[in-house]
Amino acid sequence: MDYLVTGASGLVGNNVVRSLLDRGKRVRVMVRESTDSRPFEELDVEKAHADLRDAEAIERCMEGVQFVVHAAADIHIGWQHLERQREVNVVGSGNVAKAARRVGARLVHVSSVDALAAGSAEQPVNEETADHPKLPCTYVVTKREAEEAIRAEQQEGLDAIIVNPGFMMGPWDWKPSSGRMLLAIATRWTPAAPVGGMSLCDVRDVADGIVTALHEGESGRRYILAGENISYLEAWRLFARITERPGPRFRMGPLIRWGAGWFGDLATKVTGREGEVNSALIGMSSLFHYYDSSRAMNELGYRVRSTDETVRDSWEWLNKYGYT
Repeated sequence: MDYLVTGASGLVGNNVVRSLLDRGKRVRVMVRESTDSRPFEELDVEKAHADLRDAEAIERCMEGVQFVVHAAADIHIGWQHLERQREVNVVGSGNVAKAARRVGARLVHVSSVDALAAGSAEQPVNEETADHPKLPCTYVVTKREAEEAIRAEQQEGLDAIIVNPGFMMGPWDWKPSSGRMLLAIATRWTPAAPVGGMSLCDVRDVADGIVTALHEGESGRRYILAGENISYLEAWRLFARITERPGPRFRMGPLIRWGAGWFGDLATKVTGREGEVNSALIGMSSLFHYYDSSRAMNELGYRVRSTDETVRDSWEWLNKYGYT
C-alpha cells in the first residue's frame, strides 16, 4: 500500500480516501474494530485495525506505506474530557508521527484552525499571524498540543506537513459531524444566531488540498485550508434557505449567551455529562474564526468552491442517506 489514512470513517478522512482512489492510488485505512463499515462500502481499500493509543499496532499498519494522512481526532467543544482528548489527539498523533518517521513515510497531519490564533471580523488570520490562543477548552488545548507532538518528531527527522482546515461541510459526513449544524437549522427554528463567524469550506476541496500537500507541500510548512469567511447569522440564514426553513432573525445578545452557557454548565453538573451546549461552545461561537488560505492557493493550487454549492451538496447527501 502506498497510502495510509487514519480517521478514514470521518468527514475529512473519508473524503481524502475517495480523493486518493479517484487518482488511482492504493489506500489502506486504519480503523478500530468497532468502526462502522458503511463509509467503506464499494471502496477498494485495505483495512488495518489499530487504536491510536497502541503504538505497536500503528507501526504494523504502516508497513510498506510511503504517505500517511492523519485525520483521526476526538472532537468535542467543552470543558470536560481533557484526558480522553489528550489520549487521542495528543498521544495518538505522537504515535502516528513516530511510526511514520520510523518507516520513512511522509505525513500530513490534519489539525484545525482552532489550533491557530483567534481572528477578528476585520482581519483574517494567516500562517504568520501572531499567536493569540482561543478559549482554552479541551479541543483547542489538545489540538495545539498535538501540533507540538508533530513538531517534536520533525526535529527527529520526520517529513511532515500540518494543514489547518476551516469549518468543513460536504458529502460523506457519516457521523455526522458539521452536518449536525445544518440538521439543527432544518429541524427546529432558531430565532437567534451566534455573534461570531466561521470560515466555511467544502471538505472535498480540503481533501484535494491534503492530497496535493502530500506530494507538493514543503516539509515543515503549515497550510490553512479554509473557505468563505461568513458570520454565523449569514450561514444559518443560508442553511435555512436551502433546507426551506425559517431562518434566524438576529444575533444572540449577551443575556442569551450567558443564559445558554449557564444552563448548559448547570446541566453538566447535574447529569455529570457535558452536552453540546455549554459555556465553552458559546464562547467559541462568539469569536470570528476568519482565515486566509492564500498560501495554500499559491503553493498547492487550493480552490474554494461556492458556499451555496457546498451547503446544497451537504444537504442532498444527508437526505439521500436518511439523516433527515
